Amino acid sequence: MGDRLPEPHASSSPAVAASSEAEEIEVLDSEDVLPMAAEDFDPDNTGYISTEKFRSLLQRHGSELDPHKLEVLLALADSNSEGRICYQDFVNLMSNKRSNSFRQAILQGNRRLCSKALLEETGLSLSQRLIRHVAYETLPREIDRKWYYDSYTCCPPPWFMITITIVEVAFFLYNGVVLDRYVLQVSHPLYLKNALLYHPQLRAQAWRYLTYIFMHAGIEHLGLNVVLQLLVGVPLEMVHGAARISFVYIAGVVAGSLAVSVADMTAPVVGSSGGVYALVSAHLANIVMNWSGMKCQFKLLRMAVALICMSFEFGRAVWLRFHPSAYPPCPHPSFMAHLGGVMVGITLGVIILRNYEQRLQDQTLWWIFLSIYVIFVLFAIFWNIFAYSLLDLKLPPPP
Repeated sequence: MGDRLPEPHASSSPAVAASSEAEEIEVLDSEDVLPMAAEDFDPDNTGYISTEKFRSLLQRHGSELDPHKLEVLLALADSNSEGRICYQDFVNLMSNKRSNSFRQAILQGNRRLCSKALLEETGLSLSQRLIRHVAYETLPREIDRKWYYDSYTCCPPPWFMITITIVEVAFFLYNGVVLDRYVLQVSHPLYLKNALLYHPQLRAQAWRYLTYIFMHAGIEHLGLNVVLQLLVGVPLEMVHGAARISFVYIAGVVAGSLAVSVADMTAPVVGSSGGVYALVSAHLANIVMNWSGMKCQFKLLRMAVALICMSFEFGRAVWLRFHPSAYPPCPHPSFMAHLGGVMVGITLGVIILRNYEQRLQDQTLWWIFLSIYVIFVLFAIFWNIFAYSLLDLKLPPPP
């Protein structure tokens, strides 16, 4: 084993040692570690390493490792309460598959990972307590929380969720002024004339499958969506980044409008519920699947409150859909977008949230769910092109 591990650094400078170690990590592949680790760590091919054996090997060969890397490996051992470590976790660490967090843990040598939980640390500033709070709200493993706490710099800030919220509120206020109505705007006779909402007669205008999120049925609809996407979306974006969270949100939005065009073909659709439900359902499912690891306070009560709020909003949407329309024969907006968002959240969303700083393309389930999503989108596109005419469906007139 000793022949395969990096040699100790002769330099007395921690910065030089850390920089040199980071360069070695950059070029380290799983092939460099796997043949050695398979024999010494997991001889029975069980897929797991006992914590005791893992620590013994680290103590035996730890002098050949940079202290920063040794701290990370020890933290991996300390974070597991079942007495065993997943062999793939070890390979991922050694082969730098978690490149961002591992590289930062080495380069930021001024703070070492240790077995002490973040909650036990004192003397933190307000911003440090906020980052720690977000880590415990979203991440189920202590080693992930420590990596996030060490590496988060608020650059860039969670701009996507904040921007999308500001734009939604701005459009709502504008429509409120134009229609002179803020509660149940959807009941105004001129409401459907807006160029942003999805209308079945105007489904060829492709932008409407996305821009409908900037139209809301009323302040009661907007208010709950904004609260949920800020309370859930902003912390998730702080941890997982704008690219991943915006993907889940937009995928939920598109799935929502396409679900309406397939399952509720005569109805329009408004509101950001598809994206919001994708994020919230992914977050709640991630909490349930990692119940013992999630250390957020009052998680059962808060899950119950979130589910009650979502159920209330969904119930409001169902009631409104079947309430006598203010612009017959066109019905009020559909509630199917909520269900489309939930389906995205519990598939693609969960895979993203469960793989903090790991390569999604290495996850088999990611490709399975992404393929299902793409197939659904393609099916819905063909459905919108051919099914309406083949079914000879009587649609409401264009607004």
